[in-house]
Amino acid sequence: MAMADLGAPKRSSLGLIVLWMLWEEPTHVYRMQKLIEQQGKDRVVNVRGRGSLYQTIDRLVRLGLVEVHETVRVEGRPDRIVYAITDSGRRVAREWLREMLSSTGGEFPEFIAAVSLLFGLEPDDARTQLELRAEKLAAELADTEAQLRDYPWLPRLFLLEEEYRRSVTAAELSWIRGVVEDLREGRLTWSEEWLLEAFTSFHPPDDNEEDS
Repeated sequence: MAMADLGAPKRSSLGLIVLWMLWEEPTHVYRMQKLIEQQGKDRVVNVRGRGSLYQTIDRLVRLGLVEVHETVRVEGRPDRIVYAITDSGRRVAREWLREMLSSTGGEFPEFIAAVSLLFGLEPDDARTQLELRAEKLAAELADTEAQLRDYPWLPRLFLLEEEYRRSVTAAELSWIRGVVEDLREGRLTWSEEWLLEAFTSFHPPDDNEEDS
């Protein structure tokens, strides 16, 4: 089935990383996994293992964005399939990159959904969970600071993702610590009675609702 028959291919972060690695040169999955680790791309995409790479490449092959370049046979080892990017893959890779850089829609992190339902927990329980998240964020921030500090010889272009991670993580950590402090001091709180009153005020009975 041609790629045109499938419609516009749905973009994915891991798919974009794979396409750009193949843009540089044809390679096999084992080397690709090593490059992802060496270049720190496992810090920006979810690579659960080599299996996720195979799944992504299989999808890119079906879409006509990647093709089999050759099969390398080494005595005593399994054959290694070398993949290459296609002309369509080069075009789509740039399209995905432009869309991911410019678009803000379609991103729905779990944390935001959980924050919208924070009242589903007791205030003390909610504060405890946010404190745990703050501890993890502080550790992530320290790790990012170390990445930026330990590689001063790298051109800034190759450290932009760590700069972004530092800014975003620091901002989230500051916000969470503020919410935790408000919860601790009682400036932010709720109860079942208060929630019921709030729900009633925000959802008045529908006068048009038929009597049951």
